[in-house]
Amino acid sequence: MQSIPVDTTRLGVLRCAIAPEAKLSNPETQEVKKDRDGNPVYTVAVTVRQDRRRISVIEIAVTGEPKGIEEGQIVKVTGLTAFVWSMGERHGVSFRADAITPVPGTAVHAKGGAA
Repeated sequence: MQSIPVDTTRLGVLRCAIAPEAKLSNPETQEVKKDRDGNPVYTVAVTVRQDRRRISVIEIAVTGEPKGIEEGQIVKVTGLTAFVWSMGERHGVSFRADAITPVPGTAVHAKGGAA
């Protein structure tokens, strides 16, 4: 699997689309996926919008549960890496980060607006 470091400063505003969820290794048993060290892996769906172009959503895996992240909130993604993969005729790109943290002062209120 080829890994590619991603320069997040070129991605524009990163906003949480779906709050952190545990990544399941077995949906039938609800077993949570673990990293090499036995820590749980979570995913966060993040919107990316560069230069007023269309919005893309990427799902980013991260070790441990990211704290303080709400849907709609602007986030900082540290150590983002893209992985190109293929299995048989299927192929794609997966994303992993060292950390995903909320940007201070961008909490989302119940009415849907940022603070």
